[in-house]
Amino acid sequence: MKFNTLKRHLKEGAKNTVRNGWMTIASVGAVTTTLILVGVFLVVMLNLNHIAGALEDDVQIKTLIDRTVEQTEVDQLEENIKSIEEVETVEFSTKEEELDNLIESMGEQGQAWSLYEQDNPLNDVFIVKATDPTDTEKVASQIEELNGVYEVNYGQDYVEKLFTFNQYARNIGLVLIAALVFTAIFLISNTIKITILARKKEIGIMKLVGATNGFIRWPFFVEGMILGLLGSIIPIAIIMIGYYYLSGNLVLLQQFNFVKILPFNPFAFQVAGLIIAIGVSIGVWGSLMSVRKFLKV
Repeated sequence: MKFNTLKRHLKEGAKNTVRNGWMTIASVGAVTTTLILVGVFLVVMLNLNHIAGALEDDVQIKTLIDRTVEQTEVDQLEENIKSIEEVETVEFSTKEEELDNLIESMGEQGQAWSLYEQDNPLNDVFIVKATDPTDTEKVASQIEELNGVYEVNYGQDYVEKLFTFNQYARNIGLVLIAALVFTAIFLISNTIKITILARKKEIGIMKLVGATNGFIRWPFFVEGMILGLLGSIIPIAIIMIGYYYLSGNLVLLQQFNFVKILPFNPFAFQVAGLIIAIGVSIGVWGSLMSVRKFLKV
């Protein structure tokens, strides 16, 4: 395509956007409203998925070592655990370290356990993490069969419920996002279709005087792109300002270590880029699909 022709299409598309007045405002309003819903839902679902993933990554298998075994058997047990294919890391923790961790985790009530510092009843442990958190149960079962193991604990009931909940949440989230985007496409394309419907005579005349389909489509392509861009401005502003405030003032972040939302940078900018891409794609698609029926003259 020649530069002058492209320039003409860009100019004509921009001119049509302004000329349509209230119909342009209606189209931009539809894009804006829908993209706000899509953007907010994306932010919520992506952060929930991040938190769920962080919880899964924190799942550990505590392998209590039999207190009667010799050091050579402990070393052999470590090698046997590391040889399990699904194991990612193995960390040794002495019974003294375990007692200190217990006292610290219980706060003021934990001071009662300080009486056991001289006669520690706890076991040395290996803290094991699986490469894939969903393999935790499988790895724990294999460790239980090894010599020198007193007990294996990974919060069985909690872990199984966590993995099940996370899987359902991810699947439901994907379905809802897909449904919301489809709804956005339907609403926006229909609004744009009304705009183009008012210009069907103009399209018909252009066809009758010999204009090609491509020549007619390009201004509408540009117009749809502009509508998508304009409709993305307010959703991006709302999400970026809101997320910036949220990331700096979320009380849960101060109360629970595991509740850590995605950092503002680069997450907010990535969502902004995604919103622009969705808005432009829907605007262009809606314009081209709507004008297609009027090209058959």
